[in-house]
Amino acid sequence: MPHRRAILAILLSFAVSPALATAEHQYGKNEYAIIQGGRAPNGKLSVAAHGGGEAGSDGFRMYLMAEPAHRKLMTLDNVNDDNILDTAPDAFHAAWSADSRTVAVSFRSERHIVTLNIYAIDGNRAKLVDGPDLFRDVTGRTVDRVNDGDMRTSVPALTWLSARRFHLTEYRVFVEDDTALADKLGPLGKASKRDGGGITIQFSAEADGELLPDGHIRMGKPQPGKFETLD
Repeated sequence: MPHRRAILAILLSFAVSPALATAEHQYGKNEYAIIQGGRAPNGKLSVAAHGGGEAGSDGFRMYLMAEPAHRKLMTLDNVNDDNILDTAPDAFHAAWSADSRTVAVSFRSERHIVTLNIYAIDGNRAKLVDGPDLFRDVTGRTVDRVNDGDMRTSVPALTWLSARRFHLTEYRVFVEDDTALADKLGPLGKASKRDGGGITIQFSAEADGELLPDGHIRMGKPQPGKFETLD
């Protein structure tokens, strides 16, 4: 999976021109296109996308596939036409663990909002795991694109360290009336004044995590990440 800065660069490139607002693909009737990084290391599985209509958004779904037969095994939870922005297979990114037993899939839900799903693979089944949330760990609250309009950017990125251990970076941008959130975040937050009023608050954190045998995730203590220079 691309590093957070690489994902940010992709997001900014899409934001420059309305013509690049979305990456669309018109799928053939039986076309199940493997997404970026979608082939599992063991060569027996992959993650593929399929949708209908000219933009590929009608009934869009993501699938766990058996390889090399390229046969559908099951639909992946929490990826559908209600929570995606793009439909092109190259706009979705998969990061498989070395043992092919876990895969993280990331995609844009809005122009600057990236969703990260983690699936535990058991044979021919993929189970959505309750994923890590460093912002929640620090503040005690969950913020997403549905329940908080003040969050303008959210970019998580996961890199595998071993079969069950990974490194997570999490970057978010909020627009607030004051610096209360930044004060609560401490070294994980950075506040700056906005032209025209208001405060831009960046949250940047990283931590190592481990997928436990029971399917839960254990995260280490969040450390300050890298902040961006905002115009």
